Amino acid sequence: MFVPYILPPVHVTRTVRSVCPARAGVAGLCAAHTCVRAEHCPSTWVLLVDIAGPCISSSSWEFVRKSHEMLLIEEKYKSIAKLLLSSGTCPRCVLRFCCVGSSAPYRLPYKNLADELQKFLSNDGDIAPPSKKVRLGDSEECRSETEITRDTDVNEAPQTCNLCLGILQHLCSTEFVKQIFHKVQSAGYEFQDFVFSVSLPPQLLVREHSAWLQAQEEMRRQDRLLEKADIIQLKEAYKWIIHPMISEELGVQAVSKSLFEVGVVFCHQDTDEDCHFLVTVCKDCFKPTKNKQSVFTRMAVVKALDKITDDDFVTHFPWPPSTPKTTCQVIDIQCNHASVFVAGRYNKYSRTLPQTPWVIDGERKMESSVEELITEQLMTVFQADSFNFSSSGREDVDVRTLGRGRPFAIELVNPHRVRVTEQVMKDLQQKINGTDKIKVRDLQIVTREALAHMKEGEEEKTKCYSALIWTEKTIRKEDVEFLNDIKELKILQKTPLRVLHRRPLASRPRIIHTMKSEYMDEHHFRLYLKTQAGTYPFFPLGRSDLFFQDV
Repeated sequence: MFVPYILPPVHVTRTVRSVCPARAGVAGLCAAHTCVRAEHCPSTWVLLVDIAGPCISSSSWEFVRKSHEMLLIEEKYKSIAKLLLSSGTCPRCVLRFCCVGSSAPYRLPYKNLADELQKFLSNDGDIAPPSKKVRLGDSEECRSETEITRDTDVNEAPQTCNLCLGILQHLCSTEFVKQIFHKVQSAGYEFQDFVFSVSLPPQLLVREHSAWLQAQEEMRRQDRLLEKADIIQLKEAYKWIIHPMISEELGVQAVSKSLFEVGVVFCHQDTDEDCHFLVTVCKDCFKPTKNKQSVFTRMAVVKALDKITDDDFVTHFPWPPSTPKTTCQVIDIQCNHASVFVAGRYNKYSRTLPQTPWVIDGERKMESSVEELITEQLMTVFQADSFNFSSSGREDVDVRTLGRGRPFAIELVNPHRVRVTEQVMKDLQQKINGTDKIKVRDLQIVTREALAHMKEGEEEKTKCYSALIWTEKTIRKEDVEFLNDIKELKILQKTPLRVLHRRPLASRPRIIHTMKSEYMDEHHFRLYLKTQAGTYPFFPLGRSDLFFQDV
């Protein structure tokens, strides 16, 4: 007859998972003592003890107990655990500063973790062999990892932690995960996985630095070292707890790299002043920036903490940090999808259509533009927040773009729809081509790297122009034939007046590679130019077209 004894997940890592699951791997256990997974509970193992078989030795139970304790906190960190707990630190932050690098203990219900920690510190953590049959269906431990965390009773936390400011106590509950789920669901994104990001208030760094100095002092009394890098980061511990819960709600996996990001921004106004003393000690670390509302950025605080001496720090920020009366607040839950890039080529047939919206001194000069005619359809399909249009060079408003067309690319920022088929792209191209002003071809989704390749053509490649020129004076064929012999003509090109609103006035060297004239009549001839990219052909009384042959 077998008696089942539930091994919590923290017991299993050191005792069973490292050996064959079919047999117990603990010293002193024989074939009669079998370890199996609990049904529907892959993180929980059950030790079946054959009461008719050989007894489990006391040393074996001691091994199980020690494995449990070592997984939770190593003996050398016991003094740090006592120090932090007595100072108002939550059990999960105690695990972090005791360098517990396994996710399982952090996911335990808050009360269970606190009890285990107290047992460890009071040396009252022996695990007694079972004396009666335990029903698996009634076991507290036989649940998924998300269920283990899920029923954490945050009210059992006696006070808000003075290190994490309640993040590891109150902001990893089922209710908060549901808030995240509803935010993502209402945003209407398409995604197949996600990356979770956390933005923490910078004063947490100051409080953690204070705790590290105290923990370091405790370890020195044992002739040991505690590096700051050995402490588990708050972000990492928080993600260990909340990742499986969010994944279950969204139905997709949380990964380290994803095109779709879910982010949470925390703040704690009551402790904002924790960082202020650093300005008086490390003034050069805090410089105002245009895009930041506060000088106390995370990077600035990290730089100051690296620079300040331990004595100066302790003088201005004594241990222990004050226990806050409130917990961290969630000021934003953000969703963002990586940009989608669409590229192609366009031909422009209108002589009254600029490439981009033409606005001078706040006044719009033309009704539309190439950019708007293309992006209007794309924005509708991809449901993006905004876009960035770029192309391989640009043409004047009265210059047509012929031949194969000018390469262009559009960055669609934060698109909500990303599962776009080839047929949808063909339909998009057809809709864009529903006007006689422009036509696009080869419309397709590309990578960011393809944009860099396109921009290379602006300075390295050549452009071909054709201009119909009228002359007031009568001309003969011989009068324009000399143009055919001009090769590699170097010019200094001043910024044209028509683009001074967007480019600085300067003289730039350009090369006219070849010219070819075609006599038409006494007042007209056509001139073909092959120029360096970036050349502005200027024909005051003529009309020109730009031909793309091989760009």
